[in-house]
Amino acid sequence: MRILSLFATLCFGMVTQGAESLRAGAAKIDITPPIGYPMWGYAARHDAPSVGVLEPLFARALVIAVGDQRIALVGLDLGRAPTRDSTEVIRKKVREGGITEIFLVGSHTHHGPVIELDQWPDAKTSYVRALESKLAQVIIDAAKQLQPARIGIARKACVFNRNRHSKRDDRPIDNELLVLRVETTDGKLIAHAVNFAAHPTMIETKIHRFSPDYVGHLCGTVEKETGVPCVFLQGAAGDMSPNSTPERKTYDLFGQAIGEEVLQISKTIRCEVPKTPALISHHETLRFKARIDVANPIIKRAISEAFFPDLVAFYEREYREGVRPELTLALLNEKIGIVGVSGEVFCAHSLSLKRRARLEHVLFLGYCNDYQQYFPTIEACAEGGYGTVPPVGLAEVGAGEKIIDRALLKLYQMRELIDPEN
Repeated sequence: MRILSLFATLCFGMVTQGAESLRAGAAKIDITPPIGYPMWGYAARHDAPSVGVLEPLFARALVIAVGDQRIALVGLDLGRAPTRDSTEVIRKKVREGGITEIFLVGSHTHHGPVIELDQWPDAKTSYVRALESKLAQVIIDAAKQLQPARIGIARKACVFNRNRHSKRDDRPIDNELLVLRVETTDGKLIAHAVNFAAHPTMIETKIHRFSPDYVGHLCGTVEKETGVPCVFLQGAAGDMSPNSTPERKTYDLFGQAIGEEVLQISKTIRCEVPKTPALISHHETLRFKARIDVANPIIKRAISEAFFPDLVAFYEREYREGVRPELTLALLNEKIGIVGVSGEVFCAHSLSLKRRARLEHVLFLGYCNDYQQYFPTIEACAEGGYGTVPPVGLAEVGAGEKIIDRALLKLYQMRELIDPEN
């Protein structure tokens, strides 16, 4: 198959069932950039510098371990996950601390910093270099807090998001609000993880101040009540927007409303110690044809009207060999699947995977471990509209479906329901 020219970095690891306990730890760190750093998210803003901070940006990490397998779920108040080079730097740093796989998940706030430029403002004071160190540190800090744990999970259909793309009456929507509750074996809370899909774009474009948007108030509401980190894991939000009402029209009230819902869901969760804990993980790089040649002088000139030259040069380097998304997976206790894709995935893809995986729960994480623009469905491409065409919909039509099929195959192979050699 054309897309599966995989320069695969396969990371498999399985513990002996019943031989080890489940452990967990969590931590939080401030990652707010210096004022004056260019802002990410809106082409109309032309990467204008920030003039202040509405609310600080944070990274929150939850490390889950079984035996010598340790995965880190990291929620980032950033527009995207770190680049592939930065992700590899972080992987190497935390591998020394025993972490076998990471899921770096950008919330997709449009009031975060540009992180494609690793020499900005200069090589000696690079925010990206500092960010790499901080993200490695928060993961290591969470790992230091590992203790015997039990996990519970619940999901609820919510009214907090809507499909912003399709005009069809039968337009898809992934309205699942999924809450993972992690606590010690004697019932003391360690962390929450929240998986939900909606663009954090509730703050006006003209406001040039850093903010996590509604996500900050969601996590803050939960953390104020519980005193432990709330790790937000953005879902397949490529075509999902917040569904505001007069009662929750502003980003702070909207985030608070979701946070209060998370707390109510958490109260219904009964955490259990698994009889046979097991953890397995995997990541690989896929490759697709790009629909345009970013190196073409005419295309470069058009893109340069929205972004400054260094960022255009980054795009040219990134897509020189096609579109190369990262696929990262974990399977916990053979019941909970975690699937990360490095881009803005349309929600019908996550709905398809959740239905076909035949697992009790699937956490679908967009904006995870790098970022390769939009992955619409074939139907969405036929309908047209933003996110389905270049330059933001850069991968060949059908790439999203192939990513989902690959994830599905790996989830079945992890459960040994399909021979990995076939």
